[in-house]
Amino acid sequence: EVQLVESGGGLVQNGGSLRLSCAASGFTFDDDYAIGWFRQAPGKEREAVACLSRVGDTYYGDSVKGRFTISSNNAKNILTLQMSSLKPEDTAVYYCAADQRMGFCYAGMDYWGKGTLVTVSS
Repeated sequence: EVQLVESGGGLVQNGGSLRLSCAASGFTFDDDYAIGWFRQAPGKEREAVACLSRVGDTYYGDSVKGRFTISSNNAKNILTLQMSSLKPEDTAVYYCAADQRMGFCYAGMDYWGKGTLVTVSS
């Protein structure tokens, strides 16, 4: 059974940093899967934050470019999102996701974690 479990969310000050982790089981992070991070703020649609494509290309949402970094420890099956220069607008529930049907991140990915809340104070 594929499982994704996020951790690392919490309260951080404006301009601060936070690292999120996603522990995966039931599959291996390899080039058969796209893996990435999404977030959903109150009253808004879920949006892609960062993604590692099936072929290893990295993509970032425009609002986080230069501030967030996605990385994967394939040996340990752990996906991370290093966030810096955080803003109140980054406040959201963050989800990790994985998919093997497509080579990129999209809203209909096969597997999702339950999410972890990140709150950025002013």
